[in-house]
Amino acid sequence: MKITTLLTSVAAVAVMVLTGGTSVYAESTLDIVKKRGHLRCQVGQPSPGYYNLDADGNWYGLDVATCRAVAAAIFGDANKVEIQSVSSQMRFTALANGESDLLSRTATWTLSRDTQLGLDFLQPNFYDGQGFTVRKDSGITSALQLKGAKVCVLTGTTTELNLADYSRANNLNISAVTFEDFNVRDETYLNGGCDSTTGDKSSMAGNLAAFPVPSDHIILPETLSKEPLAPAVRHGDSQWRDVVAWSVFAMINAEELGISSSNVDDMRANSDNVSVRRMLGVEGNLEKGLGLSKDWAYNIIKLVGNYGENYEAYMGHGKLGIGIDRAGSANALWTNGGLMYSPPMR
Repeated sequence: MKITTLLTSVAAVAVMVLTGGTSVYAESTLDIVKKRGHLRCQVGQPSPGYYNLDADGNWYGLDVATCRAVAAAIFGDANKVEIQSVSSQMRFTALANGESDLLSRTATWTLSRDTQLGLDFLQPNFYDGQGFTVRKDSGITSALQLKGAKVCVLTGTTTELNLADYSRANNLNISAVTFEDFNVRDETYLNGGCDSTTGDKSSMAGNLAAFPVPSDHIILPETLSKEPLAPAVRHGDSQWRDVVAWSVFAMINAEELGISSSNVDDMRANSDNVSVRRMLGVEGNLEKGLGLSKDWAYNIIKLVGNYGENYEAYMGHGKLGIGIDRAGSANALWTNGGLMYSPPMR
């Protein structure tokens, strides 16, 4: 999983005809992935919490966990995945044209993206919203005080569009200073080239933690937008869509059932809960329509963990986490007032 590819060109790996957003494949994505022997999973440039590199060059993060879960479901090995680091400008083209099998990288699910790019967005793995970071000594305490400000923003994103909408709606005359790389964006802001920077609040929290003096900056209270961040696949391959979607649902459902990476073996061997037994492949045939082995969901939980484990590790207060509390947020389980919800696995 240490392989990192920065895509500069796009080449199709399957015969595909795009007509009005419809894809026709000579071979299913699942078959292609199985024959290749590993999954090609797209993330972005390193971003704390979602996808980042450790000192040994290994990728980790919440979105990387989605990649690894799909690999575990297919191969019984979460490391059979090639992580591709792709720019915001290339991400959707790279997926639609077949260079990537799966996009798992802080991409906001919108109507136009879902209907015009030949892609299908799936269950969000993080619910976010856009905000602003400013210097504490600026005296700014509300986004409505940014009239005439220069704001650093990543180009080719919903963030850029939301910034323009917010400025127009509130007559702020904000000047957007655009960048392709968030590191350059943040460096420009820190050097005084912008009065503020804007992005998803979770990403800003992670980036702010890496600033020379994090306490010199604050994230303003306003939330500009809804940002359901979700994995995406190419349109027209329903089996592959099901494999990816139910890999995410398996992580959520496992947490709801109290199944974790540490107790999954005991639960599979000893639980008399029919929902647990069915999910872990002890009885029933949930694998039938997916084209996977009976232990596909067991392998996800054993090798990657449930949703809560991964949230705490990367977004929460784990050693690699960025300190975003889950309780009371949209990212809590539905049983705890949040939006994380899996359809029945039966």
